[in-house]
Parts: sequence; C-alpha cells; structure tokens
Amino acid sequence: MPLLTTTDERRDQFIRDVYEQHGGLTLRYAARLLGGDWHRAEDVLQEAALRAWKHATALGLNASEVRPWLWTTVRNLTIDHHRGEKRRPADCTELGTLDLPVPDPTDRLLRGRLVLDALSDLTDQQRQVIYLLYYGQFNTAQAAEHLGIPVGTVKSRSYYALRALRRTLEVRGAVGDLVPG
Repeated sequence: MPLLTTTDERRDQFIRDVYEQHGGLTLRYAARLLGGDWHRAEDVLQEAALRAWKHATALGLNASEVRPWLWTTVRNLTIDHHRGEKRRPADCTELGTLDLPVPDPTDRLLRGRLVLDALSDLTDQQRQVIYLLYYGQFNTAQAAEHLGIPVGTVKSRSYYALRALRRTLEVRGAVGDLVPG
C-alpha cells in the first residue's frame, strides 16, 4: 500500500478496505436482521460505512479489526429501523376508499379565538411572557432581555402561565392539547 498523505485519503482507503474485507458478510448480516430486505440492508451498510469513515481515526484506520464495531453499528441501525416501523406501520388503504376531507379553517379559527379569550384570564405578566415566547417566538433569554427580568423569572412565569392557561381552557371545556405540556 502506497504512503498516503492526507487524513481523508487514509480514511478513503480505510473504507475501501472495510468494504473489501467485510462488505459482503455485513450486507448479509444486515439483510438477515431486516428480514431479507436487501435494499434496506444496502442502506444500512452505507450508513454504517459513513459512520466508520467519520470515526476512522478513532477506529485506528485498521479495517481488519473493525468488524465487531461495524456489526454493532449495523445492529443498532436495524433496531432503529424496526422501532421506526412500529411507530409508522405500513398503511395499506386503497386511495379509492379514502374520504379525504377538504381543509376547513373554521376549527383553527375557533381554537385560536378560544385561546385568546383564555389568555385574558391570565395576569399581565403571564400574558406578556406567553405572547413573547409563543407568538413572538422569542427564546427565554430574548424574552428576559425584552422584559428586563432574569431568565429564571421568565421560565417560572411561563410555567405558571401555561398551567393557568390549561386550567382555564379545561374549565371552558377545551381539549388539553391546545396548551404545550
């Protein structure tokens, strides 16, 4: 092997060696973990190779000793894939049987009006913090600077303001998902 001059060249050679020494076996291992899905297995192998390239110097640039790390990475990637599948099960509904609703802004407008009315029940300090954080999209530091108060005070006021807003909406019979947790 010729003397390589840059770190990127050494990494590139490392990945070529990884593919040459472990690519086939790792691909079969990934496919087995993915229930025979070879296309997804190729994606997992590429992601593992990319991670190996990024961590090449930490792995010692020695392709012959990287298999345990590579297979652990492939295993973790397939576990992530399976978890994602559980969260997003495949939908096999035919398009002809779907009843696709037309977007109706009425519900959004009514919810917005309900929240605005509920905001009037808060103290001025709580309302200011809510307006800055959620409507003005300030972060806590920016809101603190704008109001001339410590960041901790902004956090405390927003916590109690959201609790009060949630209680007000519950009293009015609104769904609790209108106010962030």
